[in-house]
Amino acid sequence: MPPLPSAERVRSAVQLYRYLLRCCRRLPEGSVCQHYRHSIRQSFKVHADEDDPERIQQIIKRAIEDADWVMNKYEKQKKRKDEDKKDTGGIQSLRD
Repeated sequence: MPPLPSAERVRSAVQLYRYLLRCCRRLPEGSVCQHYRHSIRQSFKVHADEDDPERIQQIIKRAIEDADWVMNKYEKQKKRKDEDKKDTGGIQSLRD
């Protein structure tokens, strides 16, 4: 399942760029979000001279898969934290 419902509509590099930045909005604020935004920008700079349409589609597919993995990772962490808070009656556990 893609991180955002509009993943299947991504066809160009600009659409991918905007899509990935929208995914970042769903990540935790602060250094995590900044890290992935920086990574997205750097990847676009690295691949800016790519002109093979087949290769571009491969890059788009891989970027969406990677975004899906990252979003799932942070959703699981968030779910775990919410369950810990629920189990401890709102008091954060010592594991945090």
